Amino acid sequence: LPGSSAAKEATASGYRVIWSTDGVWYLDGLKVNWEVMYDQEPCDGLDNHQCDLVIGGGGEMWGETADASDVLQTIWPRLAAISERLWSPRSVRDAKSAAARIVAFRCLLNRRGIPAAPPTNDVARSAPNGPGSCYAQ
Repeated sequence: LPGSSAAKEATASGYRVIWSTDGVWYLDGLKVNWEVMYDQEPCDGLDNHQCDLVIGGGGEMWGETADASDVLQTIWPRLAAISERLWSPRSVRDAKSAAARIVAFRCLLNRRGIPAAPPTNDVARSAPNGPGSCYAQ
């Protein structure tokens, strides 16, 4: 959690940690864009040994703001930003360089029949600003 010492204290004691950040990696937080999610680094404030004890993380989707009609658009592509953050070295932090990958992944999901909202939306699951968003990359 940003500002929390839980991961630092747990890893300093030798415990493994699965990291998440309350509010920022909650996928039902509709006004949190993918860049903010991407910017969260689980190993901030940890030394290399402690960082090795961070074994994963997760983005949570709660049901009070979504149902079957819009849950996938609420999750995707923002979960991809969280995923990339978790598998990337902590030195990889540039959201601008990740933007093309996030947009391309969203279009890949759409081509495979998975509804994913445009990552440029102000509100996570809103419709694109115009037609052809996956053709104008």
